[in-house]
Amino acid sequence: MFIIWWIIVGLIAGWLTGKIMKGSGYGAIMDIVIGIVGAIIGGFIMRALGGTGQGGMIYTIIIAVLGAVILTFLLRLITGNKG
Repeated sequence: MFIIWWIIVGLIAGWLTGKIMKGSGYGAIMDIVIGIVGAIIGGFIMRALGGTGQGGMIYTIIIAVLGAVILTFLLRLITGNKG
């Protein structure tokens, strides 16, 4: 069940990040990967800022989107790709 949770959060966060960053998107699989990695980055940032890391699905998605936006921004900065 835990893996399904991460896939759902990753897909939603990756899709939302694609809309926020106004790129062409990466497809469903890469959206999941970007969303999951974004959730890890977002969780790390929230813990560094003193966040508790507890919340429901909406909280998790918001944190995952935050991390995924930062990840996408850094990837675009490094590669010079705009989407």
